[in-house]
Amino acid sequence: MNTTDISTHRNRATALASPPETQHTAGRRQFVKTLAGFSLAIFSVATYAQSTGTSDTIVSQKQKLVIQMSDADAAKWNLALNNARNVQEELGADKVEIEIVAYGPGIGMLKMDSAVNTRITEATQAGVQVVACENTMRNQKLAKADMHPEISYAPSGVTEIMRRQREGWSYLRP
Repeated sequence: MNTTDISTHRNRATALASPPETQHTAGRRQFVKTLAGFSLAIFSVATYAQSTGTSDTIVSQKQKLVIQMSDADAAKWNLALNNARNVQEELGADKVEIEIVAYGPGIGMLKMDSAVNTRITEATQAGVQVVACENTMRNQKLAKADMHPEISYAPSGVTEIMRRQREGWSYLRP
């Protein structure tokens, strides 16, 4: 047998070993290739959307912001309250949770007679949670009756902020 005969013999053996490709088999092969390409495209789009922050999962998660207020300065309080309002306007009040935590010298701004009392009312009515530190209140001999009626309380302002950060809340100190 020469080389041409061997080559022809191999081709005949291969042809006999595998059945001829039918139109059905070719269609199935094309379908599998198309499905694989489509799956790759979907995966690529989903990966891109997640990396750019536009995936439904990221967008639908409620954003959370804790704001520290430990200053007795009305201007800083107004800044913090403006920040809270701006965040709500930018993201949508229903898509963000905001908590302002007051302790130390900042606690006095939560009293009924404070310079920002009206702004505190506006913020709480807009859904902003305003929290007073009970440790500071005790040290300054303040009672809940002295405080704005729409605020809430935490045993410790600092640990409240720490807890919120541990839960994944963003932190702001104006």
